[in-house]
Amino acid sequence: MSSFREMSSLRRAIHIHAVMPGHSRSKNGVASLAYVPGIHVLSKLRVRQTWMAGTSPAMTRNKRLVSRSRLALIVLALFGLSITATSAAEPGHFGYGTVPTAEQIAGWDIDARGEDGVGLPPGKGDVTTGEKVFAEQCAACHGTFGEGEGRFPKLAGGQGTLKDDRPELTVGSYWPFAPTLWDYINRAMPMPTPHTLSADDVYALTAYILNLNNVVPNEFVADRDSLPKVRMPNRDNFIWTDPRPDTAAKPCMSACVDPAAVTVSSTAEGKDLTPRTTGSLDDMQPK
Repeated sequence: MSSFREMSSLRRAIHIHAVMPGHSRSKNGVASLAYVPGIHVLSKLRVRQTWMAGTSPAMTRNKRLVSRSRLALIVLALFGLSITATSAAEPGHFGYGTVPTAEQIAGWDIDARGEDGVGLPPGKGDVTTGEKVFAEQCAACHGTFGEGEGRFPKLAGGQGTLKDDRPELTVGSYWPFAPTLWDYINRAMPMPTPHTLSADDVYALTAYILNLNNVVPNEFVADRDSLPKVRMPNRDNFIWTDPRPDTAAKPCMSACVDPAAVTVSSTAEGKDLTPRTTGSLDDMQPK
Protein backbone atom coordinates (compact mmCIF):
# COMPACT_ATOMS: atom_id res chain seq x y z
CA MET A 1 0.00 0.00 0.00
CA SER A 2 1.29 3.50 -0.80
CA SER A 3 2.59 5.60 2.03
CA PHE A 4 1.10 8.96 2.86
CA ARG A 5 4.25 10.68 1.60
CA GLU A 6 4.05 8.92 -1.76
CA MET A 7 0.41 9.88 -2.18
CA SER A 8 1.11 13.51 -1.32
CA SER A 9 3.97 13.65 -3.84
CA LEU A 10 1.83 12.13 -6.55
CA ARG A 11 -1.02 14.54 -5.89
CA ARG A 12 1.33 17.53 -6.14
CA ALA A 13 2.85 16.17 -9.34
CA ILE A 14 -0.54 15.73 -10.94
CA HIS A 15 -1.70 19.13 -9.75
CA ILE A 16 1.38 20.95 -11.05
CA HIS A 17 2.39 19.12 -14.22
CA ALA A 18 -0.95 17.94 -15.62
CA VAL A 19 -1.67 19.85 -18.81
CA MET A 20 -5.01 19.68 -20.55
CA PRO A 21 -4.98 19.75 -24.39
CA GLY A 22 -5.48 23.21 -25.76
CA HIS A 23 -4.06 24.98 -22.68
CA SER A 24 -0.67 26.71 -22.64
CA ARG A 25 2.05 26.41 -20.06
CA SER A 26 3.20 29.28 -17.94
CA LYS A 27 6.72 30.66 -18.13
CA ASN A 28 8.11 28.19 -15.59
CA GLY A 29 6.55 25.23 -17.37
CA VAL A 30 3.69 24.82 -14.92
CA ALA A 31 0.16 24.62 -16.29
CA SER A 32 -2.26 27.32 -15.47
CA LEU A 33 -5.12 25.55 -13.67
CA ALA A 34 -7.36 28.56 -13.44
CA TYR A 35 -8.78 27.64 -16.84
CA VAL A 36 -9.09 23.92 -16.18
CA PRO A 37 -11.97 23.58 -13.71
CA GLY A 38 -12.27 20.22 -12.01
CA ILE A 39 -8.75 18.96 -12.72
CA HIS A 40 -7.73 19.19 -9.07
CA VAL A 41 -10.76 17.20 -7.97
CA LEU A 42 -10.13 14.62 -10.70
CA SER A 43 -6.51 14.28 -9.63
CA LYS A 44 -7.52 13.69 -6.02
CA LEU A 45 -10.09 11.14 -7.12
CA ARG A 46 -7.49 9.20 -9.11
CA VAL A 47 -5.05 9.23 -6.22
CA ARG A 48 -7.77 8.06 -3.82
CA GLN A 49 -8.77 5.22 -6.13
CA THR A 50 -5.14 4.13 -6.38
CA TRP A 51 -4.66 4.25 -2.61
CA MET A 52 -7.93 2.43 -1.86
CA ALA A 53 -6.99 -0.35 -4.24
CA GLY A 54 -3.82 -0.98 -2.25
CA THR A 55 -1.52 -0.25 -5.17
CA SER A 56 1.53 1.94 -5.49
CA PRO A 57 1.78 5.00 -7.70
CA ALA A 58 4.17 2.97 -9.87
CA MET A 59 1.32 0.86 -11.30
CA THR A 60 1.67 0.72 -15.06
CA ARG A 61 -0.83 2.28 -17.39
CA ASN A 62 -1.85 -1.12 -18.78
CA LYS A 63 -2.72 -2.44 -15.34
CA ARG A 64 -4.81 0.66 -14.65
CA LEU A 65 -6.66 0.19 -17.93
CA VAL A 66 -7.36 -3.46 -17.06
CA SER A 67 -8.69 -2.49 -13.63
CA ARG A 68 -10.94 0.17 -15.13
CA SER A 69 -12.21 -2.27 -17.75
CA ARG A 70 -13.10 -4.82 -15.08
CA LEU A 71 -14.89 -2.16 -13.04
CA ALA A 72 -16.86 -1.10 -16.11
CA LEU A 73 -17.88 -4.70 -16.81
CA ILE A 74 -19.07 -5.16 -13.21
CA VAL A 75 -21.13 -1.96 -13.38
CA LEU A 76 -22.70 -3.02 -16.68
CA ALA A 77 -23.51 -6.47 -15.29
CA LEU A 78 -25.21 -5.02 -12.22
CA PHE A 79 -27.12 -2.57 -14.38
CA GLY A 80 -28.27 -5.42 -16.62
CA LEU A 81 -29.48 -7.41 -13.60
CA SER A 82 -31.42 -4.40 -12.38
CA ILE A 83 -33.13 -4.01 -15.76
CA THR A 84 -33.98 -7.73 -15.87
CA ALA A 85 -35.48 -7.69 -12.36
CA THR A 86 -37.52 -4.61 -13.16
CA SER A 87 -38.84 -6.02 -16.43
CA ALA A 88 -39.72 -9.34 -14.73
CA ALA A 89 -42.00 -7.63 -12.20
CA GLU A 90 -45.69 -7.88 -12.88
CA PRO A 91 -47.46 -4.71 -14.00
CA GLY A 92 -48.63 -2.68 -11.05
CA HIS A 93 -46.17 -4.25 -8.61
CA PHE A 94 -42.83 -3.13 -7.22
CA GLY A 95 -40.93 -6.33 -8.01
CA TYR A 96 -40.63 -7.46 -4.38
CA GLY A 97 -40.73 -11.13 -3.42
CA THR A 98 -40.95 -14.21 -5.60
CA VAL A 99 -43.72 -16.34 -7.03
CA PRO A 100 -44.48 -19.09 -4.46
CA THR A 101 -43.85 -22.67 -5.43
CA ALA A 102 -46.52 -25.37 -5.32
CA GLU A 103 -44.83 -26.81 -2.24
CA GLN A 104 -44.95 -23.48 -0.41
CA ILE A 105 -48.63 -23.01 -1.22
CA ALA A 106 -49.40 -26.54 -0.04
CA GLY A 107 -47.82 -25.73 3.32
CA TRP A 108 -50.44 -23.01 3.93
CA ASP A 109 -53.39 -24.59 2.14
CA ILE A 110 -54.46 -26.83 5.04
CA ASP A 111 -58.16 -26.07 5.41
CA ALA A 112 -60.78 -28.83 5.25
CA ARG A 113 -64.34 -27.92 4.27
CA GLY A 114 -66.98 -29.00 6.74
CA GLU A 115 -69.96 -29.98 4.63
CA ASP A 116 -68.12 -32.32 2.25
CA GLY A 117 -64.61 -32.75 3.65
CA VAL A 118 -62.81 -31.25 0.65
CA GLY A 119 -59.21 -30.62 1.68
CA LEU A 120 -58.86 -33.58 4.06
CA PRO A 121 -55.43 -35.16 3.54
CA PRO A 122 -54.54 -38.84 3.22
CA GLY A 123 -54.28 -40.80 6.44
CA LYS A 124 -56.50 -42.55 8.97
CA GLY A 125 -56.98 -43.11 12.68
CA ASP A 126 -59.16 -45.29 14.91
CA VAL A 127 -60.82 -44.79 18.27
CA THR A 128 -58.30 -46.88 20.22
CA THR A 129 -55.32 -44.94 18.91
CA GLY A 130 -57.16 -41.70 19.50
CA GLU A 131 -57.68 -42.57 23.16
CA LYS A 132 -53.91 -42.89 23.64
CA VAL A 133 -53.12 -39.66 21.80
CA PHE A 134 -55.85 -37.84 23.72
CA ALA A 135 -54.38 -38.96 27.07
CA GLU A 136 -50.98 -37.60 26.06
CA GLN A 137 -51.93 -34.41 24.27
CA CYS A 138 -55.42 -33.31 25.34
CA ALA A 139 -56.53 -34.72 28.70
CA ALA A 140 -54.63 -32.15 30.78
CA CYS A 141 -57.03 -29.44 29.59
CA HIS A 142 -60.14 -31.28 28.38
CA GLY A 143 -60.27 -34.09 30.95
CA THR A 144 -59.87 -37.83 30.50
CA PHE A 145 -63.31 -38.23 28.94
CA GLY A 146 -63.75 -34.77 27.45
CA GLU A 147 -65.49 -33.37 30.52
CA GLY A 148 -63.18 -30.34 30.71
CA GLU A 149 -60.69 -29.32 33.39
CA GLY A 150 -61.07 -26.02 35.20
CA ARG A 151 -62.22 -23.37 32.75
CA PHE A 152 -61.22 -25.33 29.66
CA PRO A 153 -64.16 -26.30 27.43
CA LYS A 154 -66.00 -29.57 27.51
CA LEU A 155 -65.81 -31.70 24.39
CA ALA A 156 -68.46 -34.31 25.19
CA GLY A 157 -72.00 -34.33 26.55
CA GLY A 158 -74.50 -31.50 26.52
CA GLN A 159 -77.04 -33.10 24.18
CA GLY A 160 -80.44 -31.53 24.60
CA THR A 161 -79.17 -28.45 26.49
CA LEU A 162 -79.12 -25.88 23.69
CA LYS A 163 -82.48 -24.43 24.75
CA ASP A 164 -81.58 -24.36 28.43
CA ASP A 165 -80.58 -21.25 30.34
CA ARG A 166 -76.97 -22.54 30.43
CA PRO A 167 -76.47 -24.58 27.24
CA GLU A 168 -73.41 -26.78 26.87
CA LEU A 169 -71.89 -26.24 23.44
CA THR A 170 -69.86 -29.40 22.88
CA VAL A 171 -68.81 -31.29 19.76
CA GLY A 172 -71.73 -33.67 20.17
CA SER A 173 -74.39 -31.16 21.12
CA TYR A 174 -73.59 -28.25 18.82
CA TRP A 175 -71.14 -28.86 15.95
CA PRO A 176 -72.81 -29.48 12.56
CA PHE A 177 -69.97 -31.22 10.64
CA ALA A 178 -67.42 -33.89 11.57
CA PRO A 179 -64.67 -32.68 9.15
CA THR A 180 -64.70 -29.32 10.95
CA LEU A 181 -63.46 -31.12 14.09
CA TRP A 182 -60.49 -32.51 12.16
CA ASP A 183 -59.78 -29.07 10.68
CA TYR A 184 -59.83 -27.31 14.05
CA ILE A 185 -57.59 -29.86 15.78
CA ASN A 186 -55.15 -29.74 12.88
CA ARG A 187 -54.97 -25.95 12.96
CA ALA A 188 -54.94 -25.10 16.65
CA MET A 189 -54.32 -28.10 18.89
CA PRO A 190 -52.70 -28.85 21.20
CA MET A 191 -52.87 -25.26 22.38
CA PRO A 192 -49.20 -24.82 23.44
CA THR A 193 -47.80 -26.50 20.31
CA PRO A 194 -50.18 -26.45 17.32
CA HIS A 195 -49.21 -28.06 14.00
CA THR A 196 -47.19 -30.76 15.77
CA LEU A 197 -49.65 -33.64 15.28
CA SER A 198 -49.50 -35.90 12.25
CA ALA A 199 -52.53 -36.34 10.00
CA ASP A 200 -53.01 -39.84 11.40
CA ASP A 201 -53.00 -38.55 14.98
CA VAL A 202 -55.58 -35.89 14.10
CA TYR A 203 -57.79 -38.52 12.48
CA ALA A 204 -57.44 -40.71 15.58
CA LEU A 205 -58.35 -37.83 17.91
CA THR A 206 -61.35 -36.98 15.76
CA ALA A 207 -62.57 -40.57 15.91
CA TYR A 208 -62.11 -40.71 19.70
CA ILE A 209 -63.94 -37.43 20.40
CA LEU A 210 -66.82 -38.44 18.14
CA ASN A 211 -66.97 -41.75 20.00
CA LEU A 212 -67.05 -39.96 23.37
CA ASN A 213 -70.21 -38.22 22.13
CA ASN A 214 -71.77 -41.53 20.96
CA VAL A 215 -71.73 -40.29 17.36
CA VAL A 216 -69.63 -43.17 15.98
CA PRO A 217 -69.08 -46.76 17.22
CA ASN A 218 -65.93 -48.11 18.85
CA GLU A 219 -64.66 -49.68 15.63
CA PHE A 220 -64.96 -46.47 13.61
CA VAL A 221 -61.94 -45.47 11.52
CA ALA A 222 -61.72 -41.82 10.50
CA ASP A 223 -60.30 -40.89 7.11
CA ARG A 224 -61.00 -38.51 4.22
CA ASP A 225 -63.86 -40.73 3.00
CA SER A 226 -65.59 -41.69 6.24
CA LEU A 227 -65.63 -38.32 8.06
CA PRO A 228 -67.87 -36.46 5.56
CA LYS A 229 -70.42 -39.28 5.91
CA VAL A 230 -70.79 -38.83 9.67
CA ARG A 231 -74.14 -37.28 10.54
CA MET A 232 -73.81 -34.90 13.47
CA PRO A 233 -76.81 -34.71 15.88
CA ASN A 234 -77.29 -30.92 15.57
CA ARG A 235 -76.74 -30.57 11.84
CA ASP A 236 -80.38 -29.91 10.95
CA ASN A 237 -80.76 -27.19 13.58
CA PHE A 238 -78.46 -24.78 11.74
CA ILE A 239 -79.97 -22.19 9.41
CA TRP A 240 -77.76 -21.94 6.34
CA THR A 241 -79.54 -18.95 4.80
CA ASP A 242 -80.27 -15.79 6.73
CA PRO A 243 -84.06 -15.32 6.72
CA ARG A 244 -83.88 -11.70 7.75
CA PRO A 245 -84.66 -9.18 5.01
CA ASP A 246 -81.93 -6.95 3.66
CA THR A 247 -82.10 -3.34 4.74
CA ALA A 248 -80.57 -0.31 3.09
CA ALA A 249 -80.74 2.96 4.98
CA LYS A 250 -80.15 5.61 2.33
CA PRO A 251 -78.92 9.08 3.32
CA CYS A 252 -81.64 11.69 2.99
CA MET A 253 -81.27 15.48 2.92
CA SER A 254 -84.55 16.43 1.26
CA ALA A 255 -87.93 14.85 0.47
CA CYS A 256 -87.34 12.33 3.23
CA VAL A 257 -89.85 9.83 4.58
CA ASP A 258 -92.37 11.30 6.98
CA PRO A 259 -91.46 10.02 10.47
CA ALA A 260 -95.15 9.59 11.20
CA ALA A 261 -95.36 7.01 8.42
CA VAL A 262 -92.55 4.85 9.88
CA THR A 263 -93.75 1.86 11.89
CA VAL A 264 -91.88 -0.67 14.04
CA SER A 265 -92.65 -4.16 12.80
CA SER A 266 -90.75 -6.19 15.40
CA THR A 267 -88.95 -5.71 18.71
CA ALA A 268 -87.15 -7.87 21.26
CA GLU A 269 -89.56 -6.87 23.99
CA GLY A 270 -91.30 -9.76 25.69
CA LYS A 271 -89.16 -12.43 24.04
CA ASP A 272 -86.87 -13.14 27.02
CA LEU A 273 -83.77 -12.20 25.04
CA THR A 274 -82.18 -9.80 27.51
CA PRO A 275 -80.90 -11.10 30.89
CA ARG A 276 -81.27 -8.92 33.92
CA THR A 277 -78.23 -6.85 34.85
CA THR A 278 -78.23 -7.24 38.64
CA GLY A 279 -77.41 -10.12 40.96
CA SER A 280 -74.81 -12.87 40.69
CA LEU A 281 -73.97 -14.34 37.30
CA ASP A 282 -74.76 -17.93 38.32
CA ASP A 283 -78.45 -17.30 39.05
CA MET A 284 -79.01 -14.57 36.47
CA GLN A 285 -82.28 -15.15 34.63
CA PRO A 286 -84.02 -13.33 31.78
CA LYS A 287 -86.33 -10.47 32.69
